[in-house]
Amino acid sequence: MNNTGLVLLAAGASVRLGSPKQNLEFRGQTLLQHAVQAARHSGCAPMVVVLGAKAHELRAQLNFPEITVVENPAWQEGMGSSIRHGLQALLQVAPDLDSVLLMTCDQPFVSGQLLQQLTAEKEKNLKKIIACAYQDTIGTPVLFDKQYFPDLLNLQGAPGAKKLLFRYPEAVGTVSFELGGFDIDTPTDYQTLQHYVAKLTDNPENSPEQLN
Repeated sequence: MNNTGLVLLAAGASVRLGSPKQNLEFRGQTLLQHAVQAARHSGCAPMVVVLGAKAHELRAQLNFPEITVVENPAWQEGMGSSIRHGLQALLQVAPDLDSVLLMTCDQPFVSGQLLQQLTAEKEKNLKKIIACAYQDTIGTPVLFDKQYFPDLLNLQGAPGAKKLLFRYPEAVGTVSFELGGFDIDTPTDYQTLQHYVAKLTDNPENSPEQLN
C-alpha cells in the first residue's frame, strides 16, 4: 500500500472575499475545520496544514496531535510557496513518502471518502498523478507520485500545482468530483454555496454523497 502524506493549503489572505475564508461557516463548522476533518478521514499520514495570513488566529482550530502546522512566511508569493513549505515539512517527518495529496480549504464538498478515492485510484491505476475532474477541468484535490516531488518543490509564484497537470498530461488519471467547482473566493461564491446548501436541506433526498 502506498505511503501517502497530505498537505492542506490554508495560507491565503482571501483578498477578494474581504475576510478569512478559512473562518466561513459551513454546516456548523468553519471551512478550515471541515477541511481538517476530511483530511483526518483520508487515511493519509503524516498531515501538514500550511498557514500564512492570520496564522495566529487560525491555529486554535488545528489542535490535533496527528497534524503538523507550519507557517509559510512567503505566503504572499502565492500557492506555489505554500506547496513547497508543506511538502518540505512532510519530507522532514517522513522522507520515504510514496506520494502526496494536496488539498485546499475552500472546496466545501471535499470529503474523506473523496480523498480515499484518489489514493485508491493511484493504487489500481498506472497513472502517477490523480486529479479531480469537474466543470470541464481538472484540479484539487490532487495526488502526486514522489517522482514529481522535485517539480512541486520548485514551484514559484502565484500558480499552484495545476500547471503540472498540463505539463505531464500522459501521467494524469482522474476521479470525478461533481461539486469540485464550488470554491469560495468572493462573497458571491459564498452566497451561492449557502443557497445550494439550503436547497439540499429542503430536499434531503437530493443530498450528494460528498456531504456525508
